[in-house]
Amino acid sequence: METSNNGKTALITGASSGIGRELTRLFAKDGYNLVLVGRDSDALQLYSNNLQNQYGTQVTLIQKDLANPSAPTEIYAETTGQGLQIDVLVNNAGFGEYGMFATETDIQKELGVVQVNAVALMHLTKLYLKDMVSRNEGKILMLGSEASVAPNPMMAVYGATKAFIKSFSEAIRNELNDTNITVTVLMPGATNTDFFKVAGATEAKGADPNKTADPAAVAKEGYDALMSGKDHVVAGWMNKARVAMAHVLPDPLVAASARRDMMPKEQAEQQQKQTLTIALAVSVAVLSGWWLLSRSRSPIIPSDIYSKARSGRKSFHAKASQAGHSTRKALASVSDSVQEAYQQAKSAVV
Repeated sequence: METSNNGKTALITGASSGIGRELTRLFAKDGYNLVLVGRDSDALQLYSNNLQNQYGTQVTLIQKDLANPSAPTEIYAETTGQGLQIDVLVNNAGFGEYGMFATETDIQKELGVVQVNAVALMHLTKLYLKDMVSRNEGKILMLGSEASVAPNPMMAVYGATKAFIKSFSEAIRNELNDTNITVTVLMPGATNTDFFKVAGATEAKGADPNKTADPAAVAKEGYDALMSGKDHVVAGWMNKARVAMAHVLPDPLVAASARRDMMPKEQAEQQQKQTLTIALAVSVAVLSGWWLLSRSRSPIIPSDIYSKARSGRKSFHAKASQAGHSTRKALASVSDSVQEAYQQAKSAVV
């Protein structure tokens, strides 16, 4: 049994599975006492026993459903009532609801998404951050998402809550600049957890277990960033690239890409083929346009016009004008072709 205790305590929500479960192991390994919050008391108890046996960790279990608006105050009351000082707050709990917002999703479930992902997170942060400020010490880890910086069709409410987390965290981090308290946002992409099952999105392209991240690896990146005092970390090099592109590309294009990831796999692949076909058509139209342009430029002042110009300016100007008119017609044709191809591509993407 690995036994080491640093005397500090971390409170972790959503600790019974997924990224939260992996984070508990990392804190236990580094000698933290733990307060584990979750809905599944049996899973929490089993995992708690494993942590105690392996690391000698002192574990306090709190069974609460954060969808209940009173849960944050009840959690805070339990920890303060037991004299527990929370040195690290990990707001990990969260879930989503899959489908078209207007016609398919359940509003009651979506209200729960907002309550758990945003309201409870904000409420717990308010309660424990006050204590951290009074001690001038503490760390907070927020579970954001790649969706924090991009529109998220088919999970519109979930994506909006993650955008809230990113904005909220950056704001309070700035407010805490003159303290020894840090706020870090962990921003993973699709991860191999129960998330897609709970959201009802197991058939989505992005839910493919072979293409989702390992929750242990995601947790490690978040934990290291937290301990280093970073403001945020995007887990996985591919997600780093996607987040970077989301800051550069137009929102409709980013939303279309996210929508494809949320489509059933076969449908997403078919649309991707169509988009590639249209992109190829645009390329052909552009190249054809340049070819027409180069062809139309050459006869603007042919050698015979130049030679005849010596004998009469009228003839030269007339032919030069005619050549210029032909060039403008060719350019207009090229412009129309490219514009039409662009509009087709844009429509297909949207």
